[in-house]
Amino acid sequence: MSAVDLARLQFAATTGIHWLFVILTMGLVPLVALMHTRAVFTRDPARRAVRERMTRFWGQLYVINYAVGIVTGLVMEFQFGLSWSGLSKFAGNVFGAPLALETLIAFFAESTFLGMWIFGWGRLHRGVHVTLIWLVALTAYASGFWILIANGFMQHPVGYAVRDGAAYLTDFAALLTNSSALVALAHITLAALTTGGVFLLGISAWHFARGTEETELFRGSLRLGTWVSMLASFFVVVIGQMQMPVIERTQPMKYAVLTDSGVAEVQRRLVAQHGPGDYVPPEGWIHLSMNTMSIIGNTVSTLTLVAVVLLWKDRLVRRRPMAYLMTAMIPFTFVASVGGWVVREVGRQPWLVYGRLTVEDALSHVSRSSLVFSCALFIAIFLALAATNWTLITRFAVRGPDATQLGATEPLPDDLPGSPGGGADDKQPVPAF
Repeated sequence: MSAVDLARLQFAATTGIHWLFVILTMGLVPLVALMHTRAVFTRDPARRAVRERMTRFWGQLYVINYAVGIVTGLVMEFQFGLSWSGLSKFAGNVFGAPLALETLIAFFAESTFLGMWIFGWGRLHRGVHVTLIWLVALTAYASGFWILIANGFMQHPVGYAVRDGAAYLTDFAALLTNSSALVALAHITLAALTTGGVFLLGISAWHFARGTEETELFRGSLRLGTWVSMLASFFVVVIGQMQMPVIERTQPMKYAVLTDSGVAEVQRRLVAQHGPGDYVPPEGWIHLSMNTMSIIGNTVSTLTLVAVVLLWKDRLVRRRPMAYLMTAMIPFTFVASVGGWVVREVGRQPWLVYGRLTVEDALSHVSRSSLVFSCALFIAIFLALAATNWTLITRFAVRGPDATQLGATEPLPDDLPGSPGGGADDKQPVPAF
């Protein structure tokens, strides 16, 4: 493999594995926030206790995924300097700000709010506590927004001027309203909610199929996951089709490959515009990824629609084969989302910044032996982290709510009202929310 191929393999593998964490994080956090909100506003103590246990159970799975996944995110931006210094030199003045904002939001604001939510059980007022998890959800999607703003510039560069071989931002509003970023954000948001919904649906159905005493808890999460995944999977297909006019306008070669029309004509136009070169991206990869994403997306949409109908009188979980089928859908949502990223990124080739900077020109002056070492090391570490993540998630998901540790710590003595440093008027223990 050439140095370019090794650098591309390294970034593709690490980005793809990191994306598996991101899509579940974005899909789960609003659902956990919704569960927490329902628990807070439930007046009946017995039902509130069940909804609290539900929040803590699914919240723990979310925290595991976030904690392990954030490690994979730490090295992503460093690869721009490691392997793609040409990209940093050309476009760093434009997308440096979005990447910096994403880092501040993800690694400071989001992590801070999440830490306060994790350790706030039994210590914070329930209104403050539930606000924290909604702030976590908000910052998670804000982080995704800034990443897509940076990626959108690479897909369709806008709002810039080139001086001395480097791009400089001239129109921040154009950067923020880039259609290549905003339509993709809507598509990814719905894909994440589909992933999170199927995750809830699949694990809940598994517990019903195996027999569970937590029927009310898993019935609630089953219904939430089924409705969310059904609605999100329907609209993710619709929004996906809405991207085609944007692709046709901004990346005609990708559109030609996707529709199998006019590839030779687009190649002639691009040669006339940018000079000699092969501007046809790997057609096999694009078709395979697009077909995989489309087939899985439509299948999930159909099956979740059937699942909504079968919710009536618990018919969904009374039929074990159907319940196990819901569980089997979980990994396919991740495969579909990775397929979508492959279409988006590979379809841009040979450009790194479309029409302005090729992959070849963006590569750092790094020896092939260094790239072999870093590629093997990064992929091995990321695979180990992914295996660790899913081992932990599977273990705690199978054990059920009784093994949940999130929020299980009793309030510290000085946190209790009536104790030194606590409230003097209320002698009752601080509620769990």
